[in-house]
Amino acid sequence: MREDVQQYYGQHLSGSQDLQTNACCDQTPPAHLKPLLARLHDEVVSRYYGCGLVAPAALEGMRVLDLGCGSGRDVYLLSALVGETGEVVGVDMTDEQLAVARRHQDYHREAFGFAESNVRFLKGYIEELDALELESGYFDIVVSNCVINLSTDKAKVIGDVKRLLKPGGEFYFSDVYADRRVPAALTTDPVLYGECLAGALYWNDFLNLARRGGFGDPRLVESRRLTVDNPAIEAKLGSIRFYSATYRLFNIETLEPACEDYGQAVIYRGTLAEQPDAFVLDDHHVMETGRVFPVCGNTWLMLAESRFAGHFEFIGDFSRHFGIFEGCGLSVPFEESDVGSSPDACC
Repeated sequence: MREDVQQYYGQHLSGSQDLQTNACCDQTPPAHLKPLLARLHDEVVSRYYGCGLVAPAALEGMRVLDLGCGSGRDVYLLSALVGETGEVVGVDMTDEQLAVARRHQDYHREAFGFAESNVRFLKGYIEELDALELESGYFDIVVSNCVINLSTDKAKVIGDVKRLLKPGGEFYFSDVYADRRVPAALTTDPVLYGECLAGALYWNDFLNLARRGGFGDPRLVESRRLTVDNPAIEAKLGSIRFYSATYRLFNIETLEPACEDYGQAVIYRGTLAEQPDAFVLDDHHVMETGRVFPVCGNTWLMLAESRFAGHFEFIGDFSRHFGIFEGCGLSVPFEESDVGSSPDACC
């Protein structure tokens, strides 16, 4: 399938208008990103096939790796957010896409007012990151946008991401997931695979894969139901439902399998420019500025041992255990109407 995907994205698709489904469709960006997106080169934007938004908070000065960077839209957006002291590295296997990304490197350096470019692009396979000259523990954040589903060895990808991240770093990525396992007969269809459907993981298989790869307690940031809007493809897929979902996985060794209650809480200082009123960790952790917010031990660690630590006050410790955190549940994609947030509970 690797060669089929290369041909699909390198030769068959000349732009997003050539896609046969709505799976690789972006969502409306938040207001603070719109001015930056408006500065990106038209050719880079036209060859973009993402399904989510991979620009988490607190990126200034960070080292970021983008898996399956394509024409470089997310790389250049992130390059503006990390600033001149940060770095963004894009990896892709498609020559045609990399050619688009590379020829607009100076354009974006000038657009963002940088003396030197803070991006670089590498040709390679996301299942073979160990074949590239990437230092272990080098990156603060690894992102990917609707690409992991195209990988033929997803466990290898997750393992390599774990190795490349710093302690406390995170894997923040959007992808397509299914509400059941996709039948094997469909996984050899090059169009279904290229459209990010046939390679989509059943969400529970993904959660188990992430945990086996060393990422405890995966957190769902947001999800939405995908429509295919192609009768012929819908007939092949039958009753399978697909979702675009964004997850964040933290490289923290001491995360527990469940949300345990140690009587802890945090207070968000409101110091992130893009989130002044409330910090959004995931789909059920929306922490209002200045408000005491009870958290489980895992959430405490995700904040205390990551780049977010300086933006919070921490109450309590791990000296006393009170059992499972009340209301703890799975972090899985659902219909948008089923996903809510609680201002005063962890899970």
